[in-house]
Amino acid sequence: MSSSLSIQEDGHVVRVTLNRPEVRNALDEATLLELADFFSKSPLLEKASVIILRGEGTDFCAGADIRWMRRASDYPPAKNRKDARLLTNALKAIDECPVPVMARVHGGIYGGGLGLIAASDIVIADENSKMRFSECRLGILPSVISIFVLPKIGPSHARPLYLTGEVFNAQRAKEIGLVHEVCSSETLDERVSELINQILLNGPKANRLAKSYLRKLHELPRQKRESFSIETLVKARSSTEAKEGLSAFLEKRSPSWAAYRKQP
Repeated sequence: MSSSLSIQEDGHVVRVTLNRPEVRNALDEATLLELADFFSKSPLLEKASVIILRGEGTDFCAGADIRWMRRASDYPPAKNRKDARLLTNALKAIDECPVPVMARVHGGIYGGGLGLIAASDIVIADENSKMRFSECRLGILPSVISIFVLPKIGPSHARPLYLTGEVFNAQRAKEIGLVHEVCSSETLDERVSELINQILLNGPKANRLAKSYLRKLHELPRQKRESFSIETLVKARSSTEAKEGLSAFLEKRSPSWAAYRKQP
């Protein structure tokens, strides 16, 4: 793995760190390829129960690398289309990753960085974070990231934020659904650790199934949701993990996977 990403494995917890602090973790071709590759193909996904996505240095992610975007503006349409798909593939890989993804964000989160958090399952933000849909300031638009942003915040919030390009804070991001929790700088990592432990108390296969179920249910027409939900529950209830979890509850003991939990 190159320096674009840093990967740290700690039992069933994997930390993926954007590792280009000298450019505020801006996203270039190499970083997007590595993100897509890790979240869709990494062998670590087999064992992981949760993945933490974070940024090295003062900012989580300042968006797309402007030098890369400038080069792409001169590409012929076919190459430009292929290049634009790099961001789509990276965000799709995070969204469809079988393992729960928690984004731990701080500092500046702009443009494509907001796409990263929109594709994540849980987002915990430093109260001092600053965010902006900055694309229109550059003569482009937040097109690809909208695939993931709009389901979170809706067009009513997207319109003023896209069209003004104004900076907004973590509290505003929470109010519109882009961020789930806001913490002080001093308590951010403590809260991330608490949520990791909450996730580790769940059946790991059940969490994977729940993530996949929610995404697929949202995409189904209403008339197909009932049968899909029933069949998903039947599959879950007949699993070895469900039998262990239900037995543990009746026997007043911890299920086998509770051993994954980190001790304070």
